[in-house]
Amino acid sequence: MKKDIANRDDIKLLIDTFYIKVRDSESLGYIFDKVANVNWENHMPIMYDFWESILFHSGSYKRNAMQAHVKLNEKTLLTKVHFDQWLIIFKTTVDELFEGEVANNAKTRALSIATMIQIKINEQTNIL
Repeated sequence: MKKDIANRDDIKLLIDTFYIKVRDSESLGYIFDKVANVNWENHMPIMYDFWESILFHSGSYKRNAMQAHVKLNEKTLLTKVHFDQWLIIFKTTVDELFEGEVANNAKTRALSIATMIQIKINEQTNIL
């Protein structure tokens, strides 16, 4: 039996494993490495804070994830296919590493976040 996501170290394992897969993905990797030119050393602690805030209400994330994705969409069109692939990789990674209430919540929250970002991007695209 796998353990549940219990702390920041578990979040680090999840997010590190997830982003290795994202960067290897043909449909997603170029967005992070070529379009957004992500500085991974800076980005990863931000993602740890984000998921720690989402899953454990730590309040450690102080940025605007929605705005970051709207700006990225201005550089390259983010489509439903991109979000679906992101979700598949995220859910698969959670399932490979963890099981339990928090792990299930992570998958549910990922779906909600992806949906809300898509809605916001579509609203912004229709305004332009």
